[in-house]
Amino acid sequence: MNINFSKYQGTGNDFVILDNRSEQFSGLTAKHVKHICNRRFGIGADGLMLLQNKAGYDFEMVYFNSDGHHSSMCGNGGRCLIKFAYHLGMHKYTYNFLAVDGPHEAEIENDGTVRLKMKDVHHVDEHNSHAILNTGSPHYIKFESDVAAVDVVSVGREIRNSSKFQEHGINVNFVESTGEDSIFVRTYERGVEDETMSCGTGVTAAALVSAHNELGFNRVEVRTPGGFLSVEYNKINEHSFDNIWLCGPAELVFTGTVGVAE
Repeated sequence: MNINFSKYQGTGNDFVILDNRSEQFSGLTAKHVKHICNRRFGIGADGLMLLQNKAGYDFEMVYFNSDGHHSSMCGNGGRCLIKFAYHLGMHKYTYNFLAVDGPHEAEIENDGTVRLKMKDVHHVDEHNSHAILNTGSPHYIKFESDVAAVDVVSVGREIRNSSKFQEHGINVNFVESTGEDSIFVRTYERGVEDETMSCGTGVTAAALVSAHNELGFNRVEVRTPGGFLSVEYNKINEHSFDNIWLCGPAELVFTGTVGVAE
């Protein structure tokens, strides 16, 4: 089976995207996805997405991690899918699409930046050494004085596979405050089981617990190994946030055709 694909990246978080509006890829299996995402034997990507029709929405986002399994919301993936939709000819001021965690809005700014509205957050589980919250995907936030020195893979894997999180997994983010309204974030992602260059829902989670204003509007600038993002949101109280927007670049890398065994 030959598959026409596009590859996109958002701050180094990369995805293979397929246009499934004709439902030609409905039989795609976990084995197919895993092969396509393999960086040695396939195209190589952190995940694969299908853009497909959905009544009442511009489209539906279906996301797979590189291990071939369906996953929770991917923020950078959602931003890349918006740019893919634009390149398919869907030119809109506001996009409305459905993802696994519910409806989302998005906009493309004049400079190409994609703004994606994330789900509201109304619970943060705080501990002495870390915080846990769900921004469409579950995230473990651990503050460090020097994130560059952290062995993200070994420490992240240990936390992700600890008895508390082993069954369902969790994404592990290491966060360093670099200014009053800026942070540096590195992430170990479940499903990829490695450090990724950037994680949109992880960046969002880290920004929420790094609010520099007590209440009201916050904008946090975020550096990741793959580039820069920003998160804008309204802080209601210590554990509740709404009007959350993940903002950053999303770029086409290349298009092509790949063959996979049926």
